[in-house]
Amino acid sequence: GGQILDASIVPVPRNHNTRDENATIKKGEVPEDWADKPAKRCQKDLDARWTKKHGKSHYGYKNHTNVDRTHKLVRRYHVTDAAVHDSQTVDHLLMQGNTGSGVWADAAYRSEEMEAKLRDRKLKSYIHRKGKRGKPLTEQAKGSNRTKSTVRVRVEHIFGAQANDMGGTLVRTIGLVRAKAAIGMKNLAYNMRRLGQLGRISPHPA
Repeated sequence: GGQILDASIVPVPRNHNTRDENATIKKGEVPEDWADKPAKRCQKDLDARWTKKHGKSHYGYKNHTNVDRTHKLVRRYHVTDAAVHDSQTVDHLLMQGNTGSGVWADAAYRSEEMEAKLRDRKLKSYIHRKGKRGKPLTEQAKGSNRTKSTVRVRVEHIFGAQANDMGGTLVRTIGLVRAKAAIGMKNLAYNMRRLGQLGRISPHPA
């Protein structure tokens, strides 16, 4: 047992806004000249945000997931705009009733606050360690990260399946509410497919 936390960027079609319009939207407001243009406004996504990953810019939302280590099923998910840091959604994802106490995640989730949170819930941290400026990881820590990666990589299989075998990750909806529904359906569809695979492997996958 155990749970693996990770997040995947879900792109949406980009809005072609001016710089001023984008600045207004980022503040959570609606540009003034859109007020009397309802047709234009309903075609604009006011909830999606930009983020950078590996030096590339992405626009859309994030699918934050809690994946069962043993069966590779999405046990919980939470949808946010793409600019929300992976670690900010942990309270929505962590589960107490898992058969294993281990929690795996990449270094983006590691902090003193996170480690304390896991201890309070009697969960064991297998979160990757990260080096600090002027204090790189020791060889022992690097080896520990490699070992943890052999488990954590299982969540990448899910995102890979959604991207390559299930119509891609692009969501053509407008707004957070509809994005949540679309991403939730994609997670559900993956689970149904995975349950079918588990049924072929074992008659009792639970």
